[in-house]
Amino acid sequence: EVQLVESGGGLVQAGGSLRLSCTASGFTVDDYSIGWFRQAPGKEREAVSLVRSYDGYTYYADSVKGRFTISSDNAKNTLYLQMSSLKPEDTAVYYCAAHESGGFTTHPKGYEYWGQGTQVTVSS
Repeated sequence: EVQLVESGGGLVQAGGSLRLSCTASGFTVDDYSIGWFRQAPGKEREAVSLVRSYDGYTYYADSVKGRFTISSDNAKNTLYLQMSSLKPEDTAVYYCAAHESGGFTTHPKGYEYWGQGTQVTVSS
């Protein structure tokens, strides 16, 4: 079974940077999607940045384009989300999630495996 272990998160001032990490294990297929979702108070859970394993296709939400970067270290089985130029509206619980079946989706209900979530708070 796929397991995801997150680290990072915390409090940062507006304009600052933060890096989230997700260590993954248990994948049995080559074609999967993995990445980051977030959920702010009073809002629906949304995809932030996702990557498709077999060709490296990446997705970014319009709200984070140019500020966030998704990357991975395959030797360490670790996925990263580098967040820069942070804004108060980026405040949310951030989740690492994976979808092991074929295809690609940005819908959270399409993802089978989830980390525990980590709080990111951006102060004004």
